[in-house]
Amino acid sequence: MLINGREIPVFKFNTIIIGSGCAGFNAADTLFDLGQHDIAIVTEGVKLGTSRNTGSDKQTYYKMSVESGQSDSADAMAKTLFEGKSVNGDTALCEAAASLRSFMKLVNLGVPFPTNEYGEFVGYKTDHDNGKRASSAGPLTSKYMTEALERQVKNKGIRIFDNTMIVELITENNRIVGAIGLDKQKLYSESMGFVLFLADNIILATGGPAGVYHNSVYPRSQNGMTGLAISAGAECVNLEEWQYGLASVDFRWNLSGTYQQVIPKYISVDKDGTVREFLPSYFKNPEDAVNYVFMKGYQWPFDSAKLSGSSVIDLIVYHEEIELGSEVYMDFASEPTILENGFDALSEEAFSYLKNSDALIKTPIARLAKMNPKAIALYKSHGIDLYSEPLKITVAAQHNNGGIAVDKNWETNISGLYAAGEAAGTFGVYRPGGSALNSTQVGSLRAAQEIYFSKRERTVASEKTLNDVANLIGSWIDCLKDNKDKKVLNPRINNLRTEQAKIMSACGAHMRSSAEMKEFNNLTKEHKSKINDLWNNMCPADMPSWFRLRDLLTTQQAVIESMICAGENIGSRGGSVFCNENPDLSDAANIQAISIQANKEYDKKTLHWHKDKGCWFEDIRPIPVCENWFEKVWSEYNYRCGI
Repeated sequence: MLINGREIPVFKFNTIIIGSGCAGFNAADTLFDLGQHDIAIVTEGVKLGTSRNTGSDKQTYYKMSVESGQSDSADAMAKTLFEGKSVNGDTALCEAAASLRSFMKLVNLGVPFPTNEYGEFVGYKTDHDNGKRASSAGPLTSKYMTEALERQVKNKGIRIFDNTMIVELITENNRIVGAIGLDKQKLYSESMGFVLFLADNIILATGGPAGVYHNSVYPRSQNGMTGLAISAGAECVNLEEWQYGLASVDFRWNLSGTYQQVIPKYISVDKDGTVREFLPSYFKNPEDAVNYVFMKGYQWPFDSAKLSGSSVIDLIVYHEEIELGSEVYMDFASEPTILENGFDALSEEAFSYLKNSDALIKTPIARLAKMNPKAIALYKSHGIDLYSEPLKITVAAQHNNGGIAVDKNWETNISGLYAAGEAAGTFGVYRPGGSALNSTQVGSLRAAQEIYFSKRERTVASEKTLNDVANLIGSWIDCLKDNKDKKVLNPRINNLRTEQAKIMSACGAHMRSSAEMKEFNNLTKEHKSKINDLWNNMCPADMPSWFRLRDLLTTQQAVIESMICAGENIGSRGGSVFCNENPDLSDAANIQAISIQANKEYDKKTLHWHKDKGCWFEDIRPIPVCENWFEKVWSEYNYRCGI
């Protein structure tokens, strides 16, 4: 395609998959195995993203239980997911029904999920789980998954456009027809990096909107591109529902599980450099501090319903860091004062756990070495020695339970546009730990199956649409014509991204107030309206950052407006405390006395947002009641699959 005298490459595929994490690779691999080979993956960086670069002390994969002595079924697991509040029953049943199929595929690809000597996949209970459905391949479970699926994709010769970010989705009559990409390695070439993809289907596997927060446990390489779908007219759902929890700052990592169960000492350093162990001073009974820390191990996500329990720790850390301006650390090398003379202060649960783990030994680091040495090695590999230095921490955003609204086949309201993984909004207020990894596999499987078996007629972009695309790309090129050889970056772009993310963390994370969020929303819309002005002082190398900033502002508006609507209608629930006045967090008793009021009628509703419609509530879709008469199911299956 010739635009303003520049030749812009054009590629045509049946399906392009945007993103190269667990969901993206699985979508491509599944489509290929089904027989659809006219596909490609487009990714900003194969080695980037959440799947490859995150984990925890024991990263969990949630699936239907197959262990002896456990009674489980698809509908039982679906009910657990459904009980998370504001969850649609059809997607819950799909995630349950296909969990074993997806899990066993990963096993067969070499992901080392453990078995006992007889080959049973033994499980454990995770948060919000009423059965032993959890399994783990260790701290790097999602990394192993990504690498195994990547090998499959590369062995099959599926084309990968690396270092290419999608910057615009192209629709016609509410049907996807393609996307505009930007090859980051060719910004100073004739095409200025622009490339056009024409496609009948697009699967968004771009992860969650990680860039909206400054205090984040997402890897720095993860930004998310939810704004692509928003700008194209996709509906979003439950964007206000997030998971937050304690995480390390210098190396972003969840501090759940054994990191807490070994009971490290919590210390702060104020602006004058004074170091103090702060947790005991917040409690009338100092032994409560160490027992709540222990409980954080398996109640890691901040939960407004647990302010009288373990989540009091999150708000104390928040008070020390945000309100008092101190830096907060977990110190594994030193024993908490309350444990210096023995373990009498521990609850029966904490004492039994450490005893059964052969970890009733002095110092948190020794206990961690006994229970989970890989957790120490992980930080060592990133230049942090837990034996000799404290670990800087914060309360950080970790996962968006909402996202782009999808149906039972993970298709959005735009025909041919699918969302899988964290980009899709299939969870509500709560979710079992590890269910997100299962969702990456099931959602991408369902999308691939729908694309292959539906066999819709090929969609050809009209001449008008192609002219509109040419004009849009041409306008971007024209804006840079005077700076096409310039290489000095405009600092305002990244500075504005950082400024926006910091404000979001301050007013739109786990502590929310309507007035502050409304003020921030007005600021966001103002910056969004003026973003095109930045092109006047940009160079080609600025384009990736500009498109990320545009996506950030688009997504932040959707998220913050959803939070305002939820706060004013529902109140405090899940991972957020909504209040019009800042509560007193200087004492544990005050925190535990905070009134948490949630309008329960909204537990059976989902909160939707659209760029033109704003916010509205819909009744949740119930769990389907299936007849499951084999001969009938067999006949329907054969028809659906063309057998």
